[in-house]
Amino acid sequence: MINCCERYYRDVYSDNPGFWAQFNVAAVHGPRAGLFKNKHLTSPQGFASYAHRTLRKAQHLVDKIQFASTTEQLRRIVKDLDRLSDLLCRVIDMSDFVRSTHPDRVIVNAANDAYSLMYEYMNVLNTTDGLYLALQKAMQNKDVVKQWSVEEKAVAMILYRDFEKSGVMLDKQTKQRFVELSNEIAEIGPMFVNGAEPQKPYLVFKANQLMGMDPLIVKQLRRAGRVRIPTVGGAASLALRTVEDEEVRRELYKEGHTAREEQVELLDRLLRLRGELAKLVGHESYASIALADKMAKTPDSVNTFLTSLAASNRPSALAELQTLADLKKSHGRDTPLQIWDREFYASKLLTSMRSQRRIPDNLSSFFSLGVVMQGLSRLSSRLYGVRFVPRETLPGETWHPDVRRLDVIDETAGHIAVVYCDLFEREGKNPNPAHFTVRCSRRIDDDHDPAYAFDPELASTPEEEADGMASARLPNGMHYQLPTIALICDFTPPYIPPKNHPSAPHPTLLSFREMQTLFHEMGHALHSMLGRTALHNISGTRCATDFAELPSVLMEHFAKSPTVLSLFARHHESGQPLPVEMVQEKLKQESMWEATETHAQIVLALLDQAYHSSLPPDFSSTEIFRSIEKQYDLLPPVEGTTWQGFFGHLFGYGATYYSYLFDKAIAQRVWKTVFEGDPLSREAGGRYRDEVLRWGGGRDGWKSVAGVLGDGRLENGGREAMKVVGRWGGGL
Repeated sequence: MINCCERYYRDVYSDNPGFWAQFNVAAVHGPRAGLFKNKHLTSPQGFASYAHRTLRKAQHLVDKIQFASTTEQLRRIVKDLDRLSDLLCRVIDMSDFVRSTHPDRVIVNAANDAYSLMYEYMNVLNTTDGLYLALQKAMQNKDVVKQWSVEEKAVAMILYRDFEKSGVMLDKQTKQRFVELSNEIAEIGPMFVNGAEPQKPYLVFKANQLMGMDPLIVKQLRRAGRVRIPTVGGAASLALRTVEDEEVRRELYKEGHTAREEQVELLDRLLRLRGELAKLVGHESYASIALADKMAKTPDSVNTFLTSLAASNRPSALAELQTLADLKKSHGRDTPLQIWDREFYASKLLTSMRSQRRIPDNLSSFFSLGVVMQGLSRLSSRLYGVRFVPRETLPGETWHPDVRRLDVIDETAGHIAVVYCDLFEREGKNPNPAHFTVRCSRRIDDDHDPAYAFDPELASTPEEEADGMASARLPNGMHYQLPTIALICDFTPPYIPPKNHPSAPHPTLLSFREMQTLFHEMGHALHSMLGRTALHNISGTRCATDFAELPSVLMEHFAKSPTVLSLFARHHESGQPLPVEMVQEKLKQESMWEATETHAQIVLALLDQAYHSSLPPDFSSTEIFRSIEKQYDLLPPVEGTTWQGFFGHLFGYGATYYSYLFDKAIAQRVWKTVFEGDPLSREAGGRYRDEVLRWGGGRDGWKSVAGVLGDGRLENGGREAMKVVGRWGGGL
């Protein structure tokens, strides 16, 4: 049963800690369902049977695609390849989520086995000549191509590029080397990410050298009359913020930015392997491979954006550092500001501001989790005509009793998505906030294949094709599997006192940053909900990497808007609205060092591009790092450091680290141009939904940005468009 009472948002999400148990009686007394209501996943053994059944379907589709010859068969190739991709991702995405989140090790192991089986099969398909040649044949047939929809043409190009990235067109010997390189990169990449340790694990000081640091912390770190401070971690960060002795801060900064020699050698090896891989498939550099399907398209365009952004941002960053330099001078220090001074004097300035504050900082009292969820629903309703409705779950549907389900209801299209919210911390749970699309949108009513008729297990109606998970038939008769989304956060659970205890229950209260984090992750979820496409490969967040963060970063602007906050922010006890002055003071604090933080990210993005450019055989990652430092740093660099050994994002975001800065600049422009005047405007929300969200990845990102901004200069992208976006970033 769905109950639409607005009060339920607050009660279900912690304002009434005991309410969920009463509301969710079906989870105890209802019939048992599979995980996410997937009928195959009612037990750990279900993962194996689900994976093997999927393999049988996939193998049939592979045969069908490879032997396509008639115009009609070729016309369906994109649809069939997309369905094949969806079949694999149904298992891979589901299993990947379960193995990283589920508390039951037996189920985690079963999910891991299913993941490995399907991932290995997917890698085989990515290098299967027959699939590549069938797609190529269809793309070369003009009669076929003219019958394809815009979505089908977009997916055809995505799949074609993916095949080429996988080295499918290489000869046997070269393909074998491609596989060897890919496997070695996959092996040493995680080693690099997990091996980020300093050359010196700790430094030893006398206690009197640590004046200013919390004496209790100093006492905890004291051994045999000396104080050992780890060079990386919380104690080192605290020392850099509080220790008066500049020489101590210099030593800690230097050693905390000097990685193990083995780690630097591992990075050099990773970069050489990527360079060889790129040349193997005919590219000048790894960056040129990574960027071919992004909005940026080329390394030159990325560097144009970053240098333009650096120039726009530089005056503000220098002004922030001058404030710190003046503060250092006012403390009787006549030496120039150094990089190890930044956190120390920034902390002093913030402490001074807090002592002068007229209004107490109790923002979290206005952000109970239930109130924030209520606000997200109200905002989505105002902008897009969609609301979030709490719904009971069945036994086995979720992976933990804390998980809440929301059905997403559109005022015209009805049920459009399901969101599972796992928002509370618990032992063993990954603390990092995240958005997972467990299943994407896809049209499934035209999946029926007569060839399945011989096998009752494979023959299916659209409802059966959905595996028991959410699906819906539109008024026009089309049937879609609905996006199924999981939101993961790590908030403190509500307090429920023991029975007969005199203390009162207490809701989960979010800090301002936690509230922004929830808005950010919901931005991704909205993209998945509203980017409903007929094809899986372009659904929701399946878009270019340098476009994917736009919806989530834009939501952070809504989270800072007094107009939006007035929709929901109320004191959890008195019900009083949030005073605007408190928000203004908080935003002032948060923006104090924005420009210097942006500059630091620009330097890292430039380093990422340099590392993935065409490098000579005898390159040194340290020399490249030092060159970028000297060219762009605003404070004198520290000689002898090798911070690149700590830059773990080089593996997962190789050549695309610029993406967040890029989307941040675009989001800021969209906010100022479209929403800032009236953040609750349905007209503005409709414009953004129609130009950006509804396309998922099925439209060139530049056309979406140009459309929502009404700026024709951007429609075709390119170097000049990248430069324009860089100029927007002066106030990031």
